[in-house]
Amino acid sequence: MKHVVELRNITKTYVIGEIQVKALRGISFGIAPGEFVAIMGASGSGKSTLMNILGCLDQPTAGEYYLNNREVSNLSAAELARLRNRELGFVFQSYNLLPRLDAIHNVELPLIYAGVGLAERKERALAALERVGLTERAKHRPVELSGGQQQRVAIARALINEPKLILADEPTGNLDTASSLEIMQIFQELNERRGITVIIVTHEEDIAAFSKRILRFRDGLLIEDAPVVGKGAATHEISR
Repeated sequence: MKHVVELRNITKTYVIGEIQVKALRGISFGIAPGEFVAIMGASGSGKSTLMNILGCLDQPTAGEYYLNNREVSNLSAAELARLRNRELGFVFQSYNLLPRLDAIHNVELPLIYAGVGLAERKERALAALERVGLTERAKHRPVELSGGQQQRVAIARALINEPKLILADEPTGNLDTASSLEIMQIFQELNERRGITVIIVTHEEDIAAFSKRILRFRDGLLIEDAPVVGKGAATHEISR
């Protein structure tokens, strides 16, 4: 089977002085195109380390990582940067928007790094903001937006290069219940209607219930890989 993501016996060990911390211990799994996967686990389980490796922000100590059928475990920093810009979309808990830029210019940033011209940048950024229902806020800076609106800007930025894979790290962690529901519904639509593969890290069961498959981690090990059971993610609501 073709995979967007395939990990083969991935390990990650951090050396702190004379102490070795084994964050990941021989992780293997694949994620097919169009899946919506939630990664869960307590603090220290290895899920954040895994997300950094999936996002090409860190490299494993051992093992093989294939992204869109390309082995990326040992690529140079420059090669990884190009890969991140062209093939991955990132959404973070803290939004990571530049406060001095309005929404449309925040969304444009990956295109600037990719060398895209001004007119095309604006057109594509407006289209991305329209996807997340935020066209009317294009000229607003982050301080003028709610938390949910800032996260929608961040999702639009993640979409700007038409990635095959979106990685979202605790995307609702700073949001209230209503905003969390809006964000998860956007991820659902991107996955179900546009076929984008989505991987989210979350510690909340009600957020994970929007996905189609859950990977659970404990002490650097993958302890469970199971489909979400129920009537379908679209029926889930968030209760806090």
